[in-house]
Amino acid sequence: MKTLAKRLLVAAAVVSLTVGAAHAHRAWFVASSTVVSGDNPWVTVDGAVSNNLFFPDHRPMQIEAITITAPDGSVVKPQNATVGQYRTTFDVKLEQKGTYRIAQANSGLNASWKEGAETKRWRGTLAEYTAQGIDKKPGVELTLSSRRVETFVTNGAPSDLKASGKGLELTPVTHPNDLYAGEEITFKLTDNGKPAANVEVVMIAGGDRYREEAGELKLKSGADGTLKFKLENAGMYWLEAESKGTASMEGKTLNSMSTYVAVLEVLPG
Repeated sequence: MKTLAKRLLVAAAVVSLTVGAAHAHRAWFVASSTVVSGDNPWVTVDGAVSNNLFFPDHRPMQIEAITITAPDGSVVKPQNATVGQYRTTFDVKLEQKGTYRIAQANSGLNASWKEGAETKRWRGTLAEYTAQGIDKKPGVELTLSSRRVETFVTNGAPSDLKASGKGLELTPVTHPNDLYAGEEITFKLTDNGKPAANVEVVMIAGGDRYREEAGELKLKSGADGTLKFKLENAGMYWLEAESKGTASMEGKTLNSMSTYVAVLEVLPG
């Protein structure tokens, strides 16, 4: 009985910590291996949105929105895809040497306004925004948003990664599949192809489900969009950056918000 009571107390404590730590839903892709070698190797990838990092407990990533880009720039289809209640799982055959980018990227218009005490939200095109009379809502705020979630897998030696020029992106100086604990890492952030200055970045090691504190590392990009930092411990890390500003669309000036997420493996130094 004492053992059972002790287990129940421990379980309650874990639930309490989990609830406290689950302050946001985080999107991610995690590959079974980030660096492989050989002829036609495979990796299996999990994709989910969860409260705790790399522990699927909320909803799966949308398989139809996932793009896999091979080292030569061609698009590769995910294989053996399964969409479950909490995560999406698929395989990638790495037929080429070099680095593959596995990503989900989207953009669109979002509007919000107040009706009494309730906040209303809308998403659609600029034409729909006017046709549906959303632009006439009192106090309406229109935002052009973009979001990219990605990870990287390399077969053999790493290869160059080219930015799309759309939204907030990471341009490697240090290759994302060549990261080691205790060594300086240099990345560069761009927003629509231009250096993204003074962007706040958060990095969190996986396994936060089992820590009382998430242990966030907070960074900020320099005037040229550069980030320089070191990570003392090896493991899987979740990086998120967010940039806010204004954009022009069909003669209208509106708010803009770009979010970037990457999952990176840091190896022992």
